[in-house]
Amino acid sequence: MKAGHLLQLLLLSAVWGVSFLQIRIAGDSFPPLWVALLRCSSGALLLWSVMILGRRSLPSRKLLPWLLLVALFNNAIPFTFFAWGERTIPSSTAAVVNATTPIWTLLISLAVQRGHATGRMIAGVLLSFAGVVLVVYGHEVGEETASARAGLVLGVTLVVMASLCYAIATVMAKAKLKGIDPIGLATTQLTLASLMLLPVALAGAYPVAVSVPSIAAIATLGLAGSGIAYLLYYNLLAHVSATHVVAVTYLLPIWGLFWGLLAHETIGWTAYLGVAVVVAGLLILNWKTQVQAASSTARA
Repeated sequence: MKAGHLLQLLLLSAVWGVSFLQIRIAGDSFPPLWVALLRCSSGALLLWSVMILGRRSLPSRKLLPWLLLVALFNNAIPFTFFAWGERTIPSSTAAVVNATTPIWTLLISLAVQRGHATGRMIAGVLLSFAGVVLVVYGHEVGEETASARAGLVLGVTLVVMASLCYAIATVMAKAKLKGIDPIGLATTQLTLASLMLLPVALAGAYPVAVSVPSIAAIATLGLAGSGIAYLLYYNLLAHVSATHVVAVTYLLPIWGLFWGLLAHETIGWTAYLGVAVVVAGLLILNWKTQVQAASSTARA
């Protein structure tokens, strides 16, 4: 891998990694549905500009049902659930739990294709989940009230569901959306997700006492996390193997801890151990495995 591509990979992982912290900051002023809506719409605006200037092509209309489903499971639901979940858990914990996305993708793919899990796969899955439990336990040790523990369970459950949604979208995209211009696909996804979220957000709670940090976080999420990150991701896929690009999966939990530490989140020693265990599990899971899907990387 060339030095330039390695730098792009590190930049991509840093942008996606900081998204977890930006989601928490945005949630200080915006309800979860509004965080998701503004993230999708601002990202879509950037990608539409790229589409028009680059004369890229949109997916065929006959694929609209599948495009709607992928937008729902890859953007609308998980973006909302991350914002909701991070109201009660630290961004660093969310980043580590999100690392289960490749595991869910593998399990769903095996179920759909009626495949058989190897001993290596089982070991990788169990090890990764054990690492997540360590991270969650490390956070729970410091909690004292029943409401705080309930909030922890709710937050972790929502992030797990968001990660599962990413996996469902990945499997659907593999099966039904092959051969589509990736920028066109990403633009369509964010646009459709925005249209889905708009009426629901307008019918619910509205933002109050909007702060400058929250606005900056929303701009970072949309323009960087859901705009520039897509461009970096697909540019990397065009020049290096998907097996190398999937290394972003291993870096996201590490970046999550790093940004959380800078934001003065409470991080116990078990969290660092848990991240090491998660990364080890993912490495075992993907050892000598050819990654083929452009959207198989864990996202935030």
